[in-house]
Amino acid sequence: MYIAVSGCLLGENIRHNGGHKRDGFITDALGHYAEFISFCPEHLAFGTPRDSIKLVNDPDGIIVQNNKTSKDMTAELTQTSKEELERIAKQPLCGIILKSKSPSCGLGSTILYRPNGYAEKKGSGVFAQMCQKEFPLLPIEEEGRLQDPWLRENFIMQLFAYHDFETFKASKPAMKELVAFHQSYKFMLQSKDDQSYRELGNIVANRYGEAFEELLAEYETRFKETIAHKSSIGKTRNVLEHMAGFLKKSISEVEKKTLHEQIEDYAKKIVPLITPLSTLDMLAKGYGVTYLTGQKFLHPYPKALALRSDIRSGK
Repeated sequence: MYIAVSGCLLGENIRHNGGHKRDGFITDALGHYAEFISFCPEHLAFGTPRDSIKLVNDPDGIIVQNNKTSKDMTAELTQTSKEELERIAKQPLCGIILKSKSPSCGLGSTILYRPNGYAEKKGSGVFAQMCQKEFPLLPIEEEGRLQDPWLRENFIMQLFAYHDFETFKASKPAMKELVAFHQSYKFMLQSKDDQSYRELGNIVANRYGEAFEELLAEYETRFKETIAHKSSIGKTRNVLEHMAGFLKKSISEVEKKTLHEQIEDYAKKIVPLITPLSTLDMLAKGYGVTYLTGQKFLHPYPKALALRSDIRSGK
């Protein structure tokens, strides 16, 4: 899995002051499962070390301005941003992680200044805007927001689901495989957006007899849009209860009571999501309920990342 990452987050000394902002979760945790493609349009445009820059919200558009000399640096940063975008686009990307607050890479966290020097509002950097326009379906996030356990868990789930679909598509599937793929994602998709899940089901049903290539392309777009939705405690609780329903004829009253208590405790933020999920997984395996054991929702990414062990990962 290839992920494009702001170079400073990988520990490269390319910030304006010659330092870095190495992110341990990216390099040490996610790094076990991904290959990183480094980028930094500011370093490419102005070298390191360099004067810091800011974005000015001028009536004629956004201007990139040198903080020390007020020189207009827009053309230089725009050009190198385009060059970096072209370079990373040549790779089979499954995601992009940007540096927060950066004039080039901030994603909604970059301060935009008025021409008089006062801060006006927050927006996105030059390169970040280009990435969003070029890759509308790609998982894109900034490391600052990934400090939030809920946003982190949702982003990583989206990242691995995106990669899973790309791997599936590369296998040159037929209709039978698409049906199986969709079935395996049933509960994850429902935890994201139930209406979108139903729409995906209608696509797979292919009631109008579309050619498979067209059907797969339609499914891909809707699937990638759906996995970008954020899960919530309420939606996740409904999915857990639905999954428990597949076990009700097999498990004992004690097991049923324990499972529903754990789901209730999750909804009340007493226990993390991993608690009822582990019980569901154990019972599904123990009673041979293969429909559940094959669900991506139980294991959407490597368990070593332990994102669902944090009680704050639900909102």
